[in-house]
Amino acid sequence: MILAIDQGTTGSTALLVDRNLMVVGKVTVDFPQHFPQPGWVEHDPEEIWFSVRQAVTRLLQQTATAPSAIAAIGITNQRETGLIWERNSGRPLGNAIVWQDRRSATICQELNDRGLEPLFREKTGLVFDPYFAGTKLTWRLRQEGGLRTRAKSGELAFGTIDSFLVWRLTGGRVHVTDVSNASRTLLMDINSLAWDAQLADHLEVPLELLPEIRSCSETYGTTAGLDFLPDGIPVAGMAGDQQAALFGQACFGTGEGKCTYGTGAFILVNTGEKPIPSQSGLLTTIAWQIGSEVRYALEGSAFIAGAAVQWLRDGLGLIHQAGEIEALAASVPDSGGVIFVPALTGLGAPHWLSDARGLISGITRGTSKAHLARATLEGIALQIYELATAMSRDLGRPLGDFKVDGGAAANNLLMQIQADLLQVPVIRPQTVETTALGAAMLAGLAVGVWSDQSEVRNSWRQERKFLPNAAGNWHTELLQRWQREVTKA
Repeated sequence: MILAIDQGTTGSTALLVDRNLMVVGKVTVDFPQHFPQPGWVEHDPEEIWFSVRQAVTRLLQQTATAPSAIAAIGITNQRETGLIWERNSGRPLGNAIVWQDRRSATICQELNDRGLEPLFREKTGLVFDPYFAGTKLTWRLRQEGGLRTRAKSGELAFGTIDSFLVWRLTGGRVHVTDVSNASRTLLMDINSLAWDAQLADHLEVPLELLPEIRSCSETYGTTAGLDFLPDGIPVAGMAGDQQAALFGQACFGTGEGKCTYGTGAFILVNTGEKPIPSQSGLLTTIAWQIGSEVRYALEGSAFIAGAAVQWLRDGLGLIHQAGEIEALAASVPDSGGVIFVPALTGLGAPHWLSDARGLISGITRGTSKAHLARATLEGIALQIYELATAMSRDLGRPLGDFKVDGGAAANNLLMQIQADLLQVPVIRPQTVETTALGAAMLAGLAVGVWSDQSEVRNSWRQERKFLPNAAGNWHTELLQRWQREVTKA
């Protein structure tokens, strides 16, 4: 079996996956979010590590699995979250700055004012936004005296969460990242697959800080010195969460794509062996590298999806459990004219407005919490509609069947609303944990559990297809109201 570690924004999940791509067991351990100031989001790296240890330990106990049955470990992670640690001690220097964090907005504006965005866009496929790890690292190096000197001397290591986990799993022996995570830093040239000295210079980042860039499917090292796993298990697969989900959905062919509904929501479409520059505010990124084969993707990012439901639960107290929203939203035929633009941490693609804020409009005396719940689901689906429309323009053709995954993909009402807006079938797989599945596939391919991608594809299974309902013009009216309100956010 393969042990997949899915280190997410609010929790760490450990899964055991067998050769038939069946999930044998799954355990998730949540960890705290830290909000030191408005717009700042941090994680304690030690709390992340503790959650990973707990998840793996409980999983092995729950499934009565001997560690000797684990052929390899695959890792997938929240991509743009980064941290610095000491190489000798392994001690993190402060908290990790999370992908949702907006503190480096002024640095992004400064780089933009210097006219550098075309250069970065050409080399990285990205835009200047606090979302990406590079400007977060610039902020850290500027704020904390002495870090730059220590970094240049080789004392310190920087990495996204994948790098930190591999470092810890291998007993501090291996400092690596994979091409998919490296492509989210603003520091790697996606054409050469290497750190770019010119970009690093503009971001004031010493190259000595950075991990070695490797492919997504190879043995990086083996476990060593852990109290919850034996020595010698290969750590052999690695990809950022959205690229892992694309792989886990078996989107191996050019033009195949998926949407993951997690804390945020992300569309990726496999564009083949060459990057396609976006003309519609999307990102060009690396999908994966296996051996010498490199696949690229177009990506659209909505920063808030499932997090909007969490806000209804935790911020407003309208529901007690996230799963309650479907029944509540389904208790009314529509949102009663309410529009919710869930720009709670700015707007991602195709707008890229870091200072945008959430907006609820159309409230009357007749508005109930059910209408707000429905408007929340519609707001998530409308963001995805915008991204899908932009992607169709860049590809020069309409999207085909729309594969979905992630926690919110289990919401049947949300999936039906999405199908109705897109007017294409929405397909949900048997295993919605496709992010972890992708990490397991990559690790299994590296150690020979599967011989090639076609063998993996044959194990993918559909659970349900949501067909669009074209009756009435409700979705046209909804889109018009959304387009009017999103500009006010």
